[in-house]
Amino acid sequence: MVSASSLSCPSAGTARTWHVYVLECEDGSLYTGIAIDVAARFAQHLAGTGAKYTRAHRPLRVLASFPHPDRSSATKAELAIKKLAPAQKRLLCAAATA
Repeated sequence: MVSASSLSCPSAGTARTWHVYVLECEDGSLYTGIAIDVAARFAQHLAGTGAKYTRAHRPLRVLASFPHPDRSSATKAELAIKKLAPAQKRLLCAAATA
């Protein structure tokens, strides 16, 4: 299983920090994406100008966000999270916010 510590970078404090984020949608599904500004990206999802998936599955909240020093590492972590079962994603998010 992927751990919260393996998906975040402790030295991620620069202005160009990328984040992997997990959204919970109204239908209970989860959406995973990457962004530099998670709040702005969440607003795009709410406005219907984000991902195609979130136009059909309206997001409710950001469950967790994991910082990364660059887009490459964020993309790799995003892929690892997307491969997890929904229950594992929820556990990962709970561990990250605890």
